[in-house]
Amino acid sequence: MERSPFTSLPTFPALPRAPLGVHESPVERVEVDGFTIWLKREDRNAPVMAGNKARALQFLLAGLTPKTLVLTLGGVGSTHVLATARLAATMGARTWAVRWPHALNPSARAVAAAIGDCCEQAPVLAAPLALLRHAGWRLGALVSGRDVRLIPFGGSAPAGIAGHIEAALELAAQVEAGLLPAPRRIVLPTGSGGTAAGLALGLAWAGLECEVVGVRVGPRIGINRRRVLALAAETRRWFRNTTGLQLPAPVTVRVLHGYYGKAYGDPLPAGQAAARKLSRVTDVSLDDSYGAKAAAAALDLAADSDGPTLLWVTHDTRALDSAVARHPSAATAG
Repeated sequence: MERSPFTSLPTFPALPRAPLGVHESPVERVEVDGFTIWLKREDRNAPVMAGNKARALQFLLAGLTPKTLVLTLGGVGSTHVLATARLAATMGARTWAVRWPHALNPSARAVAAAIGDCCEQAPVLAAPLALLRHAGWRLGALVSGRDVRLIPFGGSAPAGIAGHIEAALELAAQVEAGLLPAPRRIVLPTGSGGTAAGLALGLAWAGLECEVVGVRVGPRIGINRRRVLALAAETRRWFRNTTGLQLPAPVTVRVLHGYYGKAYGDPLPAGQAAARKLSRVTDVSLDDSYGAKAAAAALDLAADSDGPTLLWVTHDTRALDSAVARHPSAATAG
């Protein structure tokens, strides 16, 4: 395999991080329908709640203590809420999360059940009321002087996005080592936008010419190219102020809207078909809310476009096994 054209790769700065055991994730080559697609197995990057959330939360939860109360928010079946609560718990901290309802597929039901197991408080309210409850918690913490850590929706704050910059540098090092060819495009599910923003910045910093293709998995009003680029711009400013390093402008970002389906959490038939195809040739397991929709786009692009296509696998479905064992109806309801 050809080696990369890099002369050197940048070194990621020493930022404070939580001891979550996040480590390098492998890359994998698979053959589907007679063509090749590459996988970045972020679902294997940590011992607990592996995936893109672990990448972000290792920085967002830095310095957490057992006295810290973690506040966050998301949908009733939010993988972000689940990852935040479980990873905070490994450091002895409690989590309160407000949630709002949405369509639920079996994997999302399992996530919802697991959240109930590990959050001290996790009410489900209509979106406006959920935001009011979250604001009330924040105000109460401020008045009482409690040690509180606020984790934004999806973990998409600059400190969390830094985790995906580091992941992009990791991928570039794997290209340099000859583990895979330089991808022409990286395809990933896109919700709050932080993973796409961080990858776009990290790839540019590494000098890897690659397009980031986000597959929208939620409402278009909040998930679009403009949001991803705004997060990238905010993170560049934060990174400069925090580390003194000036990141280059992000690589090209594109957001695909044709794989969303009827609603967030609603399975996409093409996504389910793509997930089945991949499961026949490797052990990857993709959820219906995120991974399967991105897989459908990745397979289409790999078949119709020049150059290597890489699917960024963002979620470890094994994290749901214990929840399904305790709540077997969660995986079959609906």
